[in-house]
Amino acid sequence: MKKLLFFLIFFVSINYNIVNAENKEPKVEAKGAILIDSEMGRVLFEKNADKIMPMASTTKIMTAIIALENGNLEDIVTVSKKASLAPNVKMGLKQGEKIKLKNLLYALMLESSNDSAIAIAEHISGDVDTFCMLMTKKAKEIGAKNTSFKTPNGLDADGHYSTPYDMAIITKYAIKNDTFMNIINTKNISFKSDRQNYDIVNKNRLLNEYEGANGVKTGFTGKAGNCFVGSAKRGDLNLISVVLDSGFGERGKKQKWIDTKAILNYGFDNFKYEKILSKEDCNEIINIEKGKKNMSKLLYEDDVILPISNKEKENIQIKLDYLRNIKAPVKKGEVVGVANIYIYDKLVKTVNMLVMEDVEKRTFKENLMDILKFSISYLY
Repeated sequence: MKKLLFFLIFFVSINYNIVNAENKEPKVEAKGAILIDSEMGRVLFEKNADKIMPMASTTKIMTAIIALENGNLEDIVTVSKKASLAPNVKMGLKQGEKIKLKNLLYALMLESSNDSAIAIAEHISGDVDTFCMLMTKKAKEIGAKNTSFKTPNGLDADGHYSTPYDMAIITKYAIKNDTFMNIINTKNISFKSDRQNYDIVNKNRLLNEYEGANGVKTGFTGKAGNCFVGSAKRGDLNLISVVLDSGFGERGKKQKWIDTKAILNYGFDNFKYEKILSKEDCNEIINIEKGKKNMSKLLYEDDVILPISNKEKENIQIKLDYLRNIKAPVKKGEVVGVANIYIYDKLVKTVNMLVMEDVEKRTFKENLMDILKFSISYLY
């Protein structure tokens, strides 16, 4: 009996620990942090995700994207006096030096060179202020609503800020760019300008220390503390992590890597993509008034695939909100409602419900003929 009791206690204890291990959020010292998946952008972990904070050189993610979308990699950039006077970290560019834009981007993203950021900004927009306006505009367009850029290199400045959430959204956008990904995953590269040779080494430790790591950017200033935006892929799941202000000094330098790995581990240990619903899963119909057909089947606009944990899988609800009746004519693909997907009563995804087919309006003549047919059948 004692042996049986011991076994039962041991079994319950093991299972209790397994359940609690799942979804146990990581301990993160960064003042702001977030984890999202790169496809759906679902937030898997957050700590002060919407807090306005300086973001140091993680700024350069947006600098690179603006340059890639508005410049030509083979462009020759002439370095200005302002760029040459940028503070460390720097390449050591000289006023009047000529260098390819693509090489400035390698220095920007691998070694976080502040002079390359200024040179890039001036080449693309003519001056730094105009370039920063372009950066802020782009941020808003892609959903980073609480971000303002005042420098292209991330050095502290009044009005230069973002949030962990916004930096994750910016990165989600950036890593869709193949050239951006090729640059940030380059371990080292050598090139030359018209004056000197450069040997550039990637300072992103995550690439060497974490399985599946594929980005992205370190950062530090006296105001922002140690920051890092990371990305890693295992199987079909790509995760983006952000830590802002993991501390200062040597401890802060180490902590940003500790925080990042803890967040990414949490994501890979607990989440995987699951198909929540398929387009064809919709079994609802809509009644059509005055149509050549009196009803039509509905479809979901898209399959819904989300990163979820095993525990979340047991707590999914799909709530439909759609029209039951509509007047003809009706066009195929017309939106008549939505399916709201909830996990733990929190809305995580909305997908449109569409009419499956065209349904034309009945003509006066068709209505009259039906009335006559009905009348004749009634008489006989």
